[in-house]
Amino acid sequence: MPAYAQLVRQVRRAVLRGVLTPGDRLPAAREVVAALAINPNTVLKAYAELEREGVVRSRAGLGTFIADTAPAPVPPGVQRTLRPGLDAWLERARAAGLSEEAVWSLIDSAVLDAYGEDVA
Repeated sequence: MPAYAQLVRQVRRAVLRGVLTPGDRLPAAREVVAALAINPNTVLKAYAELEREGVVRSRAGLGTFIADTAPAPVPPGVQRTLRPGLDAWLERARAAGLSEEAVWSLIDSAVLDAYGEDVA
């Protein structure tokens, strides 16, 4: 997966977990470049994609912020209902000796099967 897509995915997931909320400021592109040692255009491309999706809003001279139009976090009730089954599945996967990468591969495959090939 390209680096910009990984950044987009990380921000989307942080929003869905409620770690980032509307109004939160994302690090400046130069801060991300310094922290991750990636090309500045990669960060700018990720931020542009997130803005196109309505997840963030850029404010000239101020930075990039989580937008009011960003997806809402997964509701706590849904988390309470689904998380125990997921935790049990993960425990079975660990007991079977699967690595974290193998687990993500299975999850990605299942998501693609359930939601279609256009899932990011």
